[in-house]
Amino acid sequence: MDNTIYYVCKYTPKEIFSGFDQPTERLDPAPTNFECAESCTHPNLCGYGKALIEEVMKRDIRRLLLVDCCDVCRRIYDVLWHQGNMEFLFLLSLPHKNTASSVSLLERELQRLQTELLALTGENFNPDKALHAWKSGIREAEQQTITEPHVRLIGAHGGTLLKEMIEQRMPLPVQDDTCTGRRMLMPAPECWSDTAYASALLNQHRSCMRMQFRIEEPDDTAVGTICHTIKFCDYYGFAYRHMRAQKEETLLKIETDCTPQSSGQLHTRIDAFAETIGAGANQIKKSENIHYIAGVDSGSTSTDAVILDREKKIVSSVILPTGAGAASGAEKALAAALESAGLKREDLDAVVTTGYGRETVGLSDASATEITCHAKGAHYLFSDARTVIDIGGQDSKVIRIDENGNVVNFVMNDKCAAGTGRFLDMMAKTLELTLPEMSELGLQWKNEVTISSMCTVFAESEVVSLVADNTAPEDIIHGLNASVAGKTSSLVKRLGGEPAYIMTGGVAQNQGVVKELSDKLGAQVYVPKEAQLCGAIGAALLAFGER
Repeated sequence: MDNTIYYVCKYTPKEIFSGFDQPTERLDPAPTNFECAESCTHPNLCGYGKALIEEVMKRDIRRLLLVDCCDVCRRIYDVLWHQGNMEFLFLLSLPHKNTASSVSLLERELQRLQTELLALTGENFNPDKALHAWKSGIREAEQQTITEPHVRLIGAHGGTLLKEMIEQRMPLPVQDDTCTGRRMLMPAPECWSDTAYASALLNQHRSCMRMQFRIEEPDDTAVGTICHTIKFCDYYGFAYRHMRAQKEETLLKIETDCTPQSSGQLHTRIDAFAETIGAGANQIKKSENIHYIAGVDSGSTSTDAVILDREKKIVSSVILPTGAGAASGAEKALAAALESAGLKREDLDAVVTTGYGRETVGLSDASATEITCHAKGAHYLFSDARTVIDIGGQDSKVIRIDENGNVVNFVMNDKCAAGTGRFLDMMAKTLELTLPEMSELGLQWKNEVTISSMCTVFAESEVVSLVADNTAPEDIIHGLNASVAGKTSSLVKRLGGEPAYIMTGGVAQNQGVVKELSDKLGAQVYVPKEAQLCGAIGAALLAFGER
């Protein structure tokens, strides 16, 4: 029988378990699905809660300590207690303040735990063993502390899966300071004291972001911070916003559900962050004696190719449907651009790819994220731009850039088709119009129509109902344009975007969306004629040493 007592939170009093000779292990759930958990929990329980229940049920874990740092941990306790399969299940009440009363409350909780462990093991608590574990834990934390340049991972549990993914995407180590990461207790006294231990546990360095106090030493070797939150968890979003207002370091916010899903979207965010802090795993070297450079943007809907000459002037460009495969789509686009320019493949000094298919097309000398490339391309097309708004086929991006076209910060919406080119494409098909027809007709609206849902499926139902009520198509289109503009302007405001604005991507061709967006932002949104080529232009510019 497995006598290990499992835990998750960095505030778990592991040293108490050592005083009872009980082995412990931190759970690191990363399930591929929530099949077991969803049979006994509410569908809106956060991904971490489901992942933990899934892990306990599939591994048939019978001993577990939880800390009630949030409502989800309390719900996990309720579910597991109700099932009645646990031999030992303890919910530790953790104060969120560090006053003398808070320490006293935690001390009583630890004494309650000792009583439960005495009943479980039949052994008395050994303070010497607990004190030895306390001192050993401090030495272990010191060994885990990274003193070379690194990236900090903070916020909600990310686990080994997320930490390794980040380290694979950039040539820097990651310091895990999430709520289940590095555990740094205050120094131990010479003799065991329940009060001293309760205070050390509560006041540990790198305190959880849920605490109403912060104990955090300066981290001079951290070159950037990634703030991780869990789907359906609101708290860490607010904590990130506060942190962004206080910190000067480069920040990235990511969200997962504790499963390996959506890794491609995470890769784009992490790669862009790495490029922003100058730690990209695939740094592009400046080409010497340039004659021609090609940039290829492999998107979900279209693949765009641009060829620049040594003066950084556009020699040729093409926009083709991506089709069934990113690699074949990129080959066709590059071949068409070469043919248009009257060049051969060997005439190119370098090919740089970007977009979602950037790593799979197999024809480039280097690749970069669309975040970096759209920033560089936007600066090339409109040097006064400070905020880039890119609405593509399957995602929306807002990028703040400096006077040199470098990325300052960015946000993305890539979790659904809402507010993207695919959303408008589906609505055009519902109205039996082409996208150019839809763009032109939407400018002729007369009556306000509100599309209340941004979900593509539900919005389509609304459009069908409006058509059945004989609502004028131009008024429906205006409602759709306003809906897209509203969602995009929210992203701009969330990022703190400011004029001058430039819009790129295929949706920039929709005059109705551009007008609505300009109205909502209170400033003109500039749309260059090469708006859809912006990513490919930026990719090519990187080979010139643009940074």
